[in-house]
Amino acid sequence: MHGEYKVPGGKLVVVDLDVTAGRLTNVRVAGDFFLEPDEAILRIDAALENAPVDTDTAGLTARINAALPPSAVLFGFTAESVAVAVRRALARATDWHDYAWELIHEPPQSPALHMALDEVITAEVAAGRRPPTLRVWEWDAPAVIIGSFQSLRNEVDLDATARHGVTVVRRISGGGAMFAEPHSTITYSLAVPEALVSGLSFADSYAYLDAWVLTALGDMGIKAWYQPLNDIATEVGKVAGAAQKRMVGPDGGPGGVLHHVTMSYDIDADKMVDVLRIGKEKLSDKGTRSAKKRVDPLRRQTGLPRETVIDKMIDSFRARYGLTRGRVTDEELARARDLVRTKYENDEWTARIP
Repeated sequence: MHGEYKVPGGKLVVVDLDVTAGRLTNVRVAGDFFLEPDEAILRIDAALENAPVDTDTAGLTARINAALPPSAVLFGFTAESVAVAVRRALARATDWHDYAWELIHEPPQSPALHMALDEVITAEVAAGRRPPTLRVWEWDAPAVIIGSFQSLRNEVDLDATARHGVTVVRRISGGGAMFAEPHSTITYSLAVPEALVSGLSFADSYAYLDAWVLTALGDMGIKAWYQPLNDIATEVGKVAGAAQKRMVGPDGGPGGVLHHVTMSYDIDADKMVDVLRIGKEKLSDKGTRSAKKRVDPLRRQTGLPRETVIDKMIDSFRARYGLTRGRVTDEELARARDLVRTKYENDEWTARIP
């Protein structure tokens, strides 16, 4: 079995192993990390040898740490990252390069239809009827998108949204409220098989699925990093927020993961704080007194038109993993429109937590 794990902001860890009578055998750890003393790599291998296959990440990490000498220096990786690579090997996790990725980038659509398309496309990926998909959104109206578990009245000033002509929709993923305008926001979704994140913790899967866009931003001169749990940040402020939803596959089998990200290109901060109720507790947690200072737009950081930023992001993904142009099928669109009518434009869903 073979498992790989790219440490966020660090190095690649690779593990090859066999399983014999329910235990790990012939374990070999490798990667482009740095480790001193040299013989410590043999201690890591030995620590994992004969471990029960059901040992969790914490248990494997403890075995490795106990075996390392006090003088050991691990640079670019950790004992935990080795354990994650082992769990990915045992889960037979896939890699980005194992798939033929498809791009969907279509003309502007309504906020409610975007919510529905996320649900339908991820269900299709989970069922194996659609390849893993990168979908770049175009908005036809400004919107506030609240998380699945948020209180509508606690998060949104409905008088202000009515005054500004802002649509309010609730998504199927958790997380916080987002403010989006057609020419000021870059939003994309990844709909992927669960196997791509097998062996990763929920938190690690965020960093793993955000890694490609950090590289894309780096190519545009922006030093960005993953900030737990679900933000993408730079030295001058937050640029994006992510959210996820796990979907069960047919007959309860392996499913799919929806990972969607809203990026600030040129946000109207005054309007944002008018329509969103951003509490003092949240601002304090983010280390700032002003909601306006929490977000630093990509337009200012890149100096590039929005369309150019999107094109560069797509080109970066294509260069790393391959990407062919696709579209929403007629059947998918019909199902999404039905969901808009029965769910996403329905107060029973939008105000399910008043």
